[in-house]
Amino acid sequence: MPQPLDLDAYLARINYSGPRTPTYDTLCGILRGHITNIPFESFDVLLGRPIRLDPEGLQAKIVFNRRGGYCFEHASLMHAALEAIGFTPVRHSSRVLIFDPRHESARQHMFLSVAIAGTTYVIDPGFGPFACPQPIPIDGTPVPAEAPTHRLVRQGNDCFLYVTRDGEEIQGWVSTMEEEYPVDFEMMNHYTTTHPASFFTHNILASAAIREGRVNIMNQGVHIIRNGAAEAIQLEDRKALRSLVAQHFGFDLPELETMRVDGVPGWQ
Repeated sequence: MPQPLDLDAYLARINYSGPRTPTYDTLCGILRGHITNIPFESFDVLLGRPIRLDPEGLQAKIVFNRRGGYCFEHASLMHAALEAIGFTPVRHSSRVLIFDPRHESARQHMFLSVAIAGTTYVIDPGFGPFACPQPIPIDGTPVPAEAPTHRLVRQGNDCFLYVTRDGEEIQGWVSTMEEEYPVDFEMMNHYTTTHPASFFTHNILASAAIREGRVNIMNQGVHIIRNGAAEAIQLEDRKALRSLVAQHFGFDLPELETMRVDGVPGWQ
């Protein structure tokens, strides 16, 4: 039988000690804690390791071994946690539009929606450097109100997430917002981790929150953002990658020094 989520361990992992009632404030606290404390990273794809989406596998990797994960892992783990608290989260998929046009982007991103007191919010903890630390109202209200970085726009049967990148608003993803199920994401996960056309089989992408900012890795390029100012550096080799991850991501992964990087731009 599948093992249920250890909610106490998960909440400790995200440093959340607030109420455990299914309210808007609880949702905000858990989302912010999750994004702040669990990094986005897809190293296991290039290491050739299977990525599990069941609660037992997610707990072993992310909660107990304090690793990060990519969108399927983040959203699946948060779905289990929100459900354990008493929310009714719904799973969705989308086509990411940041790197490819819609007709070239497969449905390989996972996010959630949660309805509270008549309002539905999008919860997207696995969108890497573009993850919003606040629930995003599906009615189009931008967040945060004082300096908007995210908003949802309905166009016919589609819902577009707009995000801010380098000071400009761009389309982040598009979704039909239909409910999807674990079996759908197992199929997407298999494609994303194994198919030669998948972005993740030939790119290094990672992002972690740090004090007053974030560290974003894209192949050999690194942007360290503090108080809105970005410092750009280039990683010399895989040893430098391991060192950077150990410094900012909360775990040391020796296997990064021998990780397969054939096909990854800039790496040898």
